[in-house]
Amino acid sequence: MTAADETPGPGAPKKAARAKKAPAKKQAPAKKQAPAKKATPRKAAAKKTATPAAERAAAETTRAPLRAAAARPAAEHVHDVVIVGAGPSGSSCAYWLADAGWDVVVVEKKEFPREKTCGDGLTPRAVRQLADMDLEGALAGSHRYSGLRAFGFGRSIDMQWPEHPNFPNYGYTITRHDLDGLVAGHAAAAGATLLQGTEVTAPVVDEKAAGSGPLTTLTGVTVKEKGSTATRTIKARYVVVADGSNSRIGRMLGTSRRRDLPMGMALRGYYRSERHDDPFIESHLDIRDAEGNVVPGYGWIFPMGDGRVNVGVGLLSTDQRWKGLNTSHLMDAFVDFVPASWGIRPETSLGPPTGGKLPMGLSVGPRAGGNVVITGDAGGAINPFNGEGIAYGYETGRLAAAALGHALTGEGERALLEYDRELTAAYGPYYKVARAFVHLISNPEAMRLCVGLGMRSELLMTQLLRIMANLMRPDAAGPAELGFRAMELVSRLLPDDDGLESPAA
Repeated sequence: MTAADETPGPGAPKKAARAKKAPAKKQAPAKKQAPAKKATPRKAAAKKTATPAAERAAAETTRAPLRAAAARPAAEHVHDVVIVGAGPSGSSCAYWLADAGWDVVVVEKKEFPREKTCGDGLTPRAVRQLADMDLEGALAGSHRYSGLRAFGFGRSIDMQWPEHPNFPNYGYTITRHDLDGLVAGHAAAAGATLLQGTEVTAPVVDEKAAGSGPLTTLTGVTVKEKGSTATRTIKARYVVVADGSNSRIGRMLGTSRRRDLPMGMALRGYYRSERHDDPFIESHLDIRDAEGNVVPGYGWIFPMGDGRVNVGVGLLSTDQRWKGLNTSHLMDAFVDFVPASWGIRPETSLGPPTGGKLPMGLSVGPRAGGNVVITGDAGGAINPFNGEGIAYGYETGRLAAAALGHALTGEGERALLEYDRELTAAYGPYYKVARAFVHLISNPEAMRLCVGLGMRSELLMTQLLRIMANLMRPDAAGPAELGFRAMELVSRLLPDDDGLESPAA
């Protein structure tokens, strides 16, 4: 159980009553909130039907509109926040800020809908975040699945998603082609300005500022529209870097990845399959190279419900032995290996596979400083246990929105540094256990022992699923919760790799 199980928003009045169903453990205490400014008419109307608790939450974070901005020339307009990238974390952050009344502009290089390499699976954690944004209804046409089927060393186990007080017991599969545009459009409907086909070419450094944080203070970003050579500046009080795993803007500001922490590599493709509506997503825990050697990673088959399945492999680069392994060859070997009932073969392929690198376990930093925060994949927020990034994009974007709400109401840089501490508290211990597990299974013999024994016990695998999907219960101390606590105690004895230090250059 991590504090991120219940992620705070920036105090949107319309969401306050529902958000009270699962208050965040790490939510800032009321005394830290700045005094409320006069609410806009829209927000005031929303408060009329709110509960007393919701009214208090609304009063803590609602802001007055920038009436003076209308009288200034457009070139001088300063937004509250500019967000670089409209993927999961950027759009989540934009939605929560815009819904609370802040002046937000999101700059997205591509135009929606657009392709994005991904496994396309939404776990219960991701579904919870989409539901909180009032978007689960929009998933009605997507394939809903009930659990995970694990394969390993000749055995298989079907496992339902567990019951949990904060998360649903089901997930969905939906392509990022459809999902990302859906969430970005929802942020725009909430009031965010969405600039598609617009590339951020560089950050604009505030030469006069002397921020105490590890990242540079900015006055905004320079952008260029698609097909144009002309650039212009978008000014903002705060900047969110959410431009994905390669994060060009993050690197410009000084972020880098710690080379001693795990890096994932993934490749996926689509295939026609008669089992496209299977009720379980499938994970193969003993993938092998062309010579039959077990490698650290996993293969997956995710039914899409539309005649297709998403097929892919993920490799954990934890050891020099695996750094030169060709993921394309690994994908070919996996396609040859999967059960014939899926019908996955070259003639059912719908196109060449695509892939990318996955920075994991908060391996990228610094993640806050000056007037800048880093979210989602740009901060290495992917779960090392299972390669899941969408849920953590939504969660870190929401945490960033909450911190920016505090910053904009008077706390400034201190609130952004608190965001980094929130990330460490929410994910740090869990990710440290995950990184230790990843290093363990990078040894083929340890992998064979762990997975081989685990696949002989449905109870053990069911509890392991709770841990790997980060679905441990906050209200019970069952086998999964006790097992994780034991692993966490052991991880404390390992060398300190919690990612708090500056990453290697």
